Amino acid sequence: MNTEHILALLIAERDKLNRAIEALGMPVKRRGRPPKNPFAAAVPPPAKTVSKRRGLSPAKRKAQSERMKAYWAKRKKQAGKG
Repeated sequence: MNTEHILALLIAERDKLNRAIEALGMPVKRRGRPPKNPFAAAVPPPAKTVSKRRGLSPAKRKAQSERMKAYWAKRKKQAGKG
């Protein structure tokens, strides 16, 4: 084989490889609806902060219970009259 023929084969192979690399490097077309903001997916969402729920102390819970019992007793009494 002469060097010109080998050189031609190598150039042809290089062109094939460049086309394959370009085809693989291109982004794959998504099917369906495009995302609203294409940059939103690139930025990770901020970490969620966990907030503690404040509970009632036993004394406050008892006071609330007494208020609600009185409230419903009053409502029941009014419903009996009407």
